[in-house]
Amino acid sequence: MQLTVGKINSISGTITVPGDKSISHRSIMIGALADGVTHVTGFLAAEDCISTMRCFESLGVTIERLSDTELKIHGVGLKGLKEPGDVLDVGNSGTTLRILPGILASQDQGLFVVLTGDASIRRRPTGRVVEPLRLMTAEIWGREEGNYPPLAINGSRIESIQYNLPVASAQVKTCLLLAALLAEGETEISEPAQSRDHTERMLELFGARIDSYDTTYKINGGQRLKAAPVDVPGDISSAAFFMVAASIVNDSSLRIENVGVNETRTGIIDALYEMGANILLSDQRDVSNEPRANMEIKSAQLKATILEGEIIPRLIDEIPIIAVAATQAEGRTEIRDARELRVKESDRIAALSAELRKMGAIIEELDDGMIIHGPTPLKGARVNSHGDHRIAMSLAVAALVADGETVIENSESIAISYPSFVGDVLNLRK
Repeated sequence: MQLTVGKINSISGTITVPGDKSISHRSIMIGALADGVTHVTGFLAAEDCISTMRCFESLGVTIERLSDTELKIHGVGLKGLKEPGDVLDVGNSGTTLRILPGILASQDQGLFVVLTGDASIRRRPTGRVVEPLRLMTAEIWGREEGNYPPLAINGSRIESIQYNLPVASAQVKTCLLLAALLAEGETEISEPAQSRDHTERMLELFGARIDSYDTTYKINGGQRLKAAPVDVPGDISSAAFFMVAASIVNDSSLRIENVGVNETRTGIIDALYEMGANILLSDQRDVSNEPRANMEIKSAQLKATILEGEIIPRLIDEIPIIAVAATQAEGRTEIRDARELRVKESDRIAALSAELRKMGAIIEELDDGMIIHGPTPLKGARVNSHGDHRIAMSLAVAALVADGETVIENSESIAISYPSFVGDVLNLRK
């Protein structure tokens, strides 16, 4: 599929973005393990989250789809999952691939499951979850000693551990926290920097107790979860594309309503503030233990910045669109400590650098990031998403300020996280 995007003169209007992908995944996973019926509103009905839903339906969980954005999940309790009749296919969802093993490994003895996915997923490393789960005595196997899927998991009695994550990762942390709910004793998990905390917040909403200080988390096994209503805010990672678009397209004024502003996810706002963006938050409130707010964004002359260290885990998914912003910023923007981008849906450092260069951007690729010089006039070109939804949407935003038309190949990947993205872009033209 090809997407053609042309330059626009300005952006205006009010939009809402789809529900937060991370929270939508977790609402199904935690709702399935709870006692009672969990009512979810604002759910993201994108391909990745649908993959999680189908996996849990195959595991014996009844999920009522009241609409695209509203679900009722009939929880089966901590150890109520059933052995599926076939392999579980996670599609392109790295979140499902990395969190689900912690749930499955701690189920009753003999529940056997094989996890696989598409070609991209089968290249995604899984050793970072397999290693600590094996330390918990989990029975889990995979290609190249468990470093790559497919993964085979046999439910068994697991033990609590004390574990230091080598890199900050919300997916690995979540995998271990959910496994720890069924382990004997207290599990302690530490990470080198704060990663997103949606799991901790939702577990607390469902009645679990997690003791945390700095970046260390302690949780006792055997805690029961009680169903609770989950209202999913708009995904700040989706809003980020429009935050940047309204910032770099001249004479723009855009309002985005009900966006999640969890402080572990607002690195994109901090980065854009540092670059001189004009962003105002209003009506800040907490619902379902998650903060959200409305945003007002106006165009601004951006300036270069340096992004590295502790902020990177808070904006890792937004780095592609920040790179687009940097092409229009005055000076030399440096992004470092982001080697994690090499093992996303694509090698995002290599893919983004190559495709933006086709549009005239001046980018130096680093092992763990990139250096971008700006402001640079962009020109329309034929580019490729590399099958990566965030690359596709970032290129679409770049096309809004590029002379001529840009053709984005393999743009169908956008449906993985933001099915209505193209329509929302078209509706913003004055």
